[in-house]
Amino acid sequence: MEWHVTDAQSLAIIDSEIGDHVFSPAEYEIVRRVIYATADFEYKSLIRFSERALQAGAAALAARTTIVVDVPMVQVGIASDVQKTFANPVYCSMEALTRPQTNKTRAAWGIETLATRYPEGIFIVGQAQTAMTTLVDLFEAEEINPALIIATPVGLGDVEDAKRRLQDSLVPNITIDSRKGNAVVAAAIAGGLIDLAWQAYGKISP
Repeated sequence: MEWHVTDAQSLAIIDSEIGDHVFSPAEYEIVRRVIYATADFEYKSLIRFSERALQAGAAALAARTTIVVDVPMVQVGIASDVQKTFANPVYCSMEALTRPQTNKTRAAWGIETLATRYPEGIFIVGQAQTAMTTLVDLFEAEEINPALIIATPVGLGDVEDAKRRLQDSLVPNITIDSRKGNAVVAAAIAGGLIDLAWQAYGKISP
């Protein structure tokens, strides 16, 4: 994302209101993006980065790892940044060709289908709680080994347990320590990570 002059005032307000913080420069860029996208300063204390999540995610992006998202809103939100940088393939669970299922949601079955196809992919879940639960079940069963999971669905019901299991795992992840979350937050996190990865790897990327 390219910042424009018209963004300067908003960014200055964010920096002023956040003040001192414990984030690394890269983490702060992600936090800043989320607050810019949502105007919700609570996220400064809610975003959780696992150890080396940003490094693992940036390296996977530079390697042109396939990105799998849960809903079209996330796909649209990151499309421009992806195409301007590493041009990773991006697939959406809602568009995956699947056989009819009665015991799973479309998002869950779609994410399972794509995860089986791209077991070491980058997974971004912004909305579908069942997609997140499915991903956690898959990596706990050692059927997939994600490069990174960004998970920000609204935290109600079983998704809270799935989020804790993800946070306690060895899978690099970025999550929200709250019931808050949505596809806009997921896209903002991913967009910030794409820009950071491009700054680090873009000039040397094949």
